[in-house]
Amino acid sequence: MNTIIKPTIFVMAMIAAHACFAQIALVVGASSDLKTITMDQASSIYLGKSNTFPNGSTALLLDQPAGSPIRATFYDKVTGKNEAQVKAGWSRLVFSGKGTPPKEIGSSAEVKKIVSTNPNTIGYIEKSAVDSSVRSLLIVE
Repeated sequence: MNTIIKPTIFVMAMIAAHACFAQIALVVGASSDLKTITMDQASSIYLGKSNTFPNGSTALLLDQPAGSPIRATFYDKVTGKNEAQVKAGWSRLVFSGKGTPPKEIGSSAEVKKIVSTNPNTIGYIEKSAVDSSVRSLLIVE
């Protein structure tokens, strides 16, 4: 009986953690001239298929900590891939000299602070953390 209960509780906890980040905002600094981005464009940028914003400027990508629920949710919903698949893709790009993976940042507060001061930086944070220092380009639900 105990062997059935523990995995069930673990799965329920993971689902609850995933649900905590039901809404994620892909953000740029408030001074950026970029106003919106499609899900396909966001996926392309975060998978290393493109390194430019729709307005043509080069994008500096920020990422949440590896293993965090917000990161897992973001990659699942935006790219349709899990963290391991995304990491493997970036490893191939880095090895071939064709890309630089997103810079891992410690928290949403740090992502927001960096994005707010650099118009060519893009990151994702909880929608509830969006304020006047950043502009939401895309809401991921």
